[in-house]
This record gives sequence, C-alpha cells and structure tokens, in this order.
Amino acid sequence: MHPMILASLALNIAVLVPVCVGLATRANWTVAAYGPVTPARGILLSIYMALLISSAALLLMPVTAMVAGLLAVQIVYKLTTPFTVESFTNSVVVSNLAIAAVHAVTLVTIWEETFP
Repeated sequence: MHPMILASLALNIAVLVPVCVGLATRANWTVAAYGPVTPARGILLSIYMALLISSAALLLMPVTAMVAGLLAVQIVYKLTTPFTVESFTNSVVVSNLAIAAVHAVTLVTIWEETFP
C-alpha cells in the first residue's frame, strides 16, 4: 500500500473515531463544534460512521480505485463546507480543509501511479 494511501486512511480513522464517539455520546464539546443535538447531527453521525467503516475496511483490504473514490467524495464535501457553513473560521471547517489537502495529495499520487 502506498504510504499516502495509508496516511489518508489512518487520518480518517484518527479523526473520525473521537468525533463519532463524541457525537454518539453527546459530549459537551460537540455542541460548540456541531451545534445542538438535532436530527441533522444524527444524519452527520451516520455519514461519519460510513466514512470511518469504509476507511477501516480499505485499510485492511486496500483497493486503490475504491480509496480514490472515497477520498474524492471527501474532498468535494470538505471543500464545500466553508460555503454551506458560511464560515472559514469554524473549527470543523478548518480541519476539513486541512484533511482535504492531505487527501488531495493522496489522490494525485494515486492518479500519477495509475496513469504515468
């Protein structure tokens, strides 16, 4: 497995485990980051759990094309969050943009190795 694929999947897991646990247990810090408990937060938790499970599965059984698809979807949603949240300073937005940058490097690496 390419080191950047490993880095992106490990980053997803490292970030999503505490976020999912925090959202699932309704930790106090999640209100500041994600707002009050609402059905929308429950939907977000489901999406985050899907990303976490997919990342873990791909870490155990890497399929480069599937990794590329997962990362591409994440890059798009992470790059659109400043506009949907209407903030470039929100802590979730800032972390999303940083993670999107790492995933973009991984996606370029996958592209260059697939289409030399």
